[in-house]
Amino acid sequence: MFILLMFFLFKWIDDLIGKGFEWYTILELMCYASAANVSMALPLSVLLSSIMTFGTLGENYELVAIKSAGISLQKAMRPLFVVIIILTISSFLFSNYMLPKANLKLNSTLYDIRNKKLAFLIKPGVFNNSIPNYSIRVDAKDEDGKLHGIMIYDHKGTNGVPKVVIAKEGEMTKTTDGKYLILKLKDGVQYEEQANNSGVYNPRQVLIRSRFKETAPKFDLSSFEMNRTDPNAFGNNTPMLNLKGIVKKRDSLGKQLDTLGVNIERNFTSNFKQYNTAKGYTKLKVKPIIINDLILKSIPNGSRKISVESASNTVAIMMQHIPNWAPRRTDLMGEIIFTRIEYQRKFTLAASCILLFFIGAPLGAIIRKGGMGLPVVIAISFFLIYHIITTVAEKSAREGNMNPIFAMWIAVIVLSPLAAFLTYKATVDSALFDVNYYKQLFIKLLKIKQK
Repeated sequence: MFILLMFFLFKWIDDLIGKGFEWYTILELMCYASAANVSMALPLSVLLSSIMTFGTLGENYELVAIKSAGISLQKAMRPLFVVIIILTISSFLFSNYMLPKANLKLNSTLYDIRNKKLAFLIKPGVFNNSIPNYSIRVDAKDEDGKLHGIMIYDHKGTNGVPKVVIAKEGEMTKTTDGKYLILKLKDGVQYEEQANNSGVYNPRQVLIRSRFKETAPKFDLSSFEMNRTDPNAFGNNTPMLNLKGIVKKRDSLGKQLDTLGVNIERNFTSNFKQYNTAKGYTKLKVKPIIINDLILKSIPNGSRKISVESASNTVAIMMQHIPNWAPRRTDLMGEIIFTRIEYQRKFTLAASCILLFFIGAPLGAIIRKGGMGLPVVIAISFFLIYHIITTVAEKSAREGNMNPIFAMWIAVIVLSPLAAFLTYKATVDSALFDVNYYKQLFIKLLKIKQK
């Protein structure tokens, strides 16, 4: 968990450091992040602890004593298996009830941090280039956010000659939509050197100086925007829902997809003549016209031009709607797949604890090494295999190349035979990871070849 929290801090360090946040705000954010990282930390900790426990028992010959007393390895694992079952049930309840709330708190807190008072971006005595094409420096800053001794270099559209704005004091605010920063300046002056557009050197340049009592330049804050959803919609995000909420959202998305499909079909069918022609009002029998591959040959010469124009207009009308329908349908399909993935994730976290326990415990009994050395290397290796399989399968499922249910369970399906094999090898005291065993085997093979 400590390592995962360090990764989290490295990712958001630029948004947390130097902006005047209280220590308890950062601690609160780390608590929410630690809850969100349980799905990564818990399986790895189960795997590592089981390897270290049984490795220590094997290293101290306690497993030998247990087996000599007539107790098999499976029977010795039963108490820990009961603990793992309790941990599995707890992890399921955590992922269904606690994890959605932790994700909601984490995202809302991060949003609040990103929208902290922008005056904290400005440090006294230092030029700040956070806003593109502008350099801002202040001499002093009050606790309420008021700035004193402001100097602004405007490099936007000046052909290399910046405008300079100097003001005694000012205050930062944002527009209601949050897209622009308004800097209210008081008692200042603006200097602007007119650029030479003729291309000929002129030693007598024009300098424009203008004084002002109050002005309010506006700065674009698009560089501060995050690729995230509207904070008002945080509660409806799939990772922030429990099983009941995910099922409800999936049904709602399915209804939206069905409605979109009906509208597309209705629009397409309305553009074909056979759907608009009334039938059954004549007794006149006409021989059906056979239409070959060359459709224009079946149309009389005088009507071919009109038919081609009518067909092209129909296609043009349909093509106007397709660019709007296709992305919407793709988005709905992607959201439905994601809800199915998140639904299965609630169960795979619990199943991974049991699976990795039955991999780690036999491994520890086989390698007979405790501590933080070899067990850590082996635990990380097996966890990486599990994590890579899960990540690749989930990505394939989100792209629509794999069934979401199968994708979320494929790591369990692939590694379950390995867990059974390792349990069998540990039961029969196999020398699967004994280096001396392989040395002796290699020596025997060399002797056989020499003979």
